[in-house]
Amino acid sequence: MADSKVIWMDGELVPFENASVHVLSHSLHYGSAAFEGIRAYKTHDGRTAIFRAREHYDRFLRSAAVFGGRIRFSAEDLIKATAAVIKGNDFDECYVRPIAYIGNETRGLKLPPDPAMSVAIATWKWGKYLGADSLSKGIKVHIASFRRPDPASSLPWAKLSGNYLNSIMARREATLNGKDEAILLDQQGFVAEGSGENIFVVRNGQIATPPLGAVLPGITRDCIFDMAKRLQLPIVERPITRNELYVADEVFFTGTAAEVTPIAEIDGYALAGGKPGVITRRFAEMYEKCTRGAAEGYSGWLTYV
Repeated sequence: MADSKVIWMDGELVPFENASVHVLSHSLHYGSAAFEGIRAYKTHDGRTAIFRAREHYDRFLRSAAVFGGRIRFSAEDLIKATAAVIKGNDFDECYVRPIAYIGNETRGLKLPPDPAMSVAIATWKWGKYLGADSLSKGIKVHIASFRRPDPASSLPWAKLSGNYLNSIMARREATLNGKDEAILLDQQGFVAEGSGENIFVVRNGQIATPPLGAVLPGITRDCIFDMAKRLQLPIVERPITRNELYVADEVFFTGTAAEVTPIAEIDGYALAGGKPGVITRRFAEMYEKCTRGAAEGYSGWLTYV
């Protein structure tokens, strides 16, 4: 991230090279960190705006609260800090990574009732997460042998660093098999999500996505529901089988990093003729307009820097 000059840490802008934590930090050893992925975009009028900042920071605070983490900053404080670090790095658009972590004051598995968490916010330039041609050509996906943990033994609605080893292993498996990304099933064998994305299926004109359970309630996922209503496209939450993926008309991923990414192939099965489908393209185009401030009725999703 040589293009980043500063990182915000607990109320101060710190030079990039000085933004460090102790090697004995609890979160490094045990995965007890909460984080978010946010994007800021250069809008159609030349200004910079953070996309759905409040929703992201509300989830950030909820994720930390799952294990009692105490963050001394409000969502409003963190939004202002994000604007400051974007300006400090002279970015007109960028990826934003807030992280809340427990330092080396706490060691071992036993946490105090309300462990204090430090917060850092970094920004960097990041283009298309799944490749420069992912939107125009679609991506190739592998269904992972790794499964999402059962909700009874995990915290799937919290964006915690410890949760993501499962995703890392699934993504690694896909890479070693020559694919761009992975799809994970849940413990019952139904489709859950990608390694870092929610998933949608289009068949016979109807859009479906797995119900929340073992699935992270994605903010981009929420955007799709809103846009489907505006576009008068039928959309439902329901269980989806692996079989259905293979015979779908279209399948696409959504996520802050991935945005709206069409899937052209799953386990060797070509979808929509091996290229992005019509409905996927409609969502991708509308999402792009929303992030750029060019979609009527969506100005509330933007926080200008």
